[in-house]
Amino acid sequence: MKKAAVIGLGDISKIHIPIIESSPDMVLCAVCDSNPETKEAAPSGTAFYTDYHELVEKERPDCVHVCLPHYLHYPVTKELVEMGCSVFCEKPVALNTEEAELFVRLEEAHPEVRITICLQNRLNESVELLKKLIECGEYGQVVGTRGIVPWYRPAEYYRVKPWRGSWITAGGGCMINQSVHTLDLLYYLGGNVKGLKASVSQIMDYGIEVEDTVTARLDYANGARGLFFATNASYKNEAVQIAVQLERAEFRIEENILYQILPDGEKKYLTEDRKFPGTRFYYGASHEKLIRRFYQVLEEDKGDYIRVKDAEMSIRLIDAILESGRSGAYVTIS
Repeated sequence: MKKAAVIGLGDISKIHIPIIESSPDMVLCAVCDSNPETKEAAPSGTAFYTDYHELVEKERPDCVHVCLPHYLHYPVTKELVEMGCSVFCEKPVALNTEEAELFVRLEEAHPEVRITICLQNRLNESVELLKKLIECGEYGQVVGTRGIVPWYRPAEYYRVKPWRGSWITAGGGCMINQSVHTLDLLYYLGGNVKGLKASVSQIMDYGIEVEDTVTARLDYANGARGLFFATNASYKNEAVQIAVQLERAEFRIEENILYQILPDGEKKYLTEDRKFPGTRFYYGASHEKLIRRFYQVLEEDKGDYIRVKDAEMSIRLIDAILESGRSGAYVTIS
């Protein structure tokens, strides 16, 4: 039986902790948060620390879940890895491309431990089946994609946790925080993006630094075209929409259901994402699948998981969109 710990007792830790506690392969040995008042939110009987260095020294966890604000993902993971811990790190992988490259080099320099990044939507049932349909070749290559994230965040969202509205601590707004999963899937399903042009704006007048609305045109290496739209300025949170057009078929994920769009416009139901009880509908249930898969890798020292290098492109895309939005120019992606 291996031991896991959680650093950061914010909103997302409430997803991780129950999964760890129900895992047959792991025991939750400790939690950590710099705010001592969060001890009340810690599971009963679980050791609580305000210093993760002390936690690691005393508890010696095999895996640490990093559930911290964005700006702490890389530096904290670096210290944990250098202390010999495997790491399950929440998204995003980094604040920017430069930091993402450092993270990749950290992963390469420490093959003795494992690091995974929480891009759990890759394991949604709808995405897994769509990926198979794309790769089987029956319907030809991808010719177009579309990803839409119509969400809402009130001003209070940024006032309660000011780090969310700052470039230095968040690395961005609606893209890196709310729609990094959708950008990742457009790349994961559609293939390499060679360049893009984008519009980046604030339309909510919250007095924050980061963007709240983005539109981007994506050009894929194989000649396909893509559209990405994300906003925190809708009137409510609605389900993410993803469409993939192949040469001989069209598929859409709507309301967490994968459909094939038939020639007459009718929708053919293919599969549906599993839900995680008691969580926001857009979280899905794939945190559990990803955590279980990673634990199996730690137990057996083999298997597939989402590595740092797999997550790097999502940050490159965000940086390219921001650059294009600032300059008004087309941006090529290396």
